[in-house]
Amino acid sequence: DRVLVRVSNLTVKKADEVVWVRARVHTSRAKGKQCFLVLRQQQFNVQALVAVGDHASKQMVKFAANINKESIVDVEGVVRKVNQKIGSCTQQDVELHVQKIYVISLAEPRLPLQLDDAVRPEVEGEEEGRATVNQDTRLDNRVIDLRTSTSQAVFRLQSGICHLFRETLINKGFVEIQTPKIISAASEGGANVFTVSYFKNNAYLAQSPQLYKQMCICADFEKVFCIGPVFRAEDSNTHRHLTEFVGLDIEMAFSYHYHEVVEEIADTLVQIFKGLQERFQTEIQTVNKQFPCEPFKFLEPTLRLEYCEALAMLREAGIEMGDEEDLSTPNEKLLGRLVKEKYDTDFYILDKYPLAVRPFYTMPDPRNPKQSNSYDMFMRGEEILSGAQRIHDPQLLTERALHHGIDLEKIKAYIDSFRFGAPPHAGGGIGLERVTMLFLGLHNVRQTSMFPRDPKRLTP
Repeated sequence: DRVLVRVSNLTVKKADEVVWVRARVHTSRAKGKQCFLVLRQQQFNVQALVAVGDHASKQMVKFAANINKESIVDVEGVVRKVNQKIGSCTQQDVELHVQKIYVISLAEPRLPLQLDDAVRPEVEGEEEGRATVNQDTRLDNRVIDLRTSTSQAVFRLQSGICHLFRETLINKGFVEIQTPKIISAASEGGANVFTVSYFKNNAYLAQSPQLYKQMCICADFEKVFCIGPVFRAEDSNTHRHLTEFVGLDIEMAFSYHYHEVVEEIADTLVQIFKGLQERFQTEIQTVNKQFPCEPFKFLEPTLRLEYCEALAMLREAGIEMGDEEDLSTPNEKLLGRLVKEKYDTDFYILDKYPLAVRPFYTMPDPRNPKQSNSYDMFMRGEEILSGAQRIHDPQLLTERALHHGIDLEKIKAYIDSFRFGAPPHAGGGIGLERVTMLFLGLHNVRQTSMFPRDPKRLTP
């Protein structure tokens, strides 16, 4: 008949009210005839007191003090106000006076990492000579690392990004679609694909849902989006690359100009940023305790710069670049700093990329053959979306593919999808883990991938 109460809901409602709580033992400390436990549920914790008296014997105090950290317990007790705030707990105004305690699942006595070490800011650890936990140890023992208050906050906020993405686009009249992840040819015509055995043939893991998004536009769905895994067989061991990540993909037919799509995508991201700031302040502040960062800034409407304007800013800062040269990662970051100084925004759009640096399916700018109707979006100086107006004319698409030296037989299904009437359309793909990382000001995408996959990591 017990009703289990959440740690975050513990308040004094009436004198000597008995409650039941199921939680993990975070720490235990015996002091004379008392034992202080910190009980944790997700990112919330409370101090529990076991003291010799009417409801607890010396043996019970000793038993409580010896429960291994990370064990799961059921506790019956009374919620009482405290005279001084408890600085080490999220529940600072109350504590739980324990009457009964049951061990539901006993953890092993030796843990591969200590959760207190795993949430300690690195700078603080260096200054005080205290332990911090390195990234590989965290990822090798991910189940325990995910229990930390920081990890709990990161992935609850990431869940919020998916929810806000879906909610915003459905309200805009988009249809959610599910696309194949096993495909017959490289979806972007490149070599960076994972090959899988498919009965008597080979197949590939999808680099992008783009072909299927575009086919749905050709099928008159007009506005579609999907959320799903994307695979890239790139041997990139950087802070922002993964071999498998979650793609938030959008595709949309437009009436007059591809900027209709650009504005729709930008507004979707702005609605996500606003939603996160309104609904997830607890999570943002929890992450900031370990990884301090300035609040994410954005403008409404979103700042949109043309590529030539960005080049001018970089050249003024002493960077030498050709008109048709792509941005390197250091130059992207420098441009982000220059934009922040000039416009006070962490989020902006870079439009009209040189045609020479974009994929074959990108629509050329009708007014300037060296430019394209393509765009990237940036957060804190790093790209989070790459998009473009797609070529919807099969003849022009064939010409551009030949220009790029692509085997037409391998992309026949892609070109054929436009032969029966296709409206002008554009879209883009967003990396969920990058958005989470950059919104929170974290420094490695592995912090925002629950079980990351990169060239050197395939487990857990």
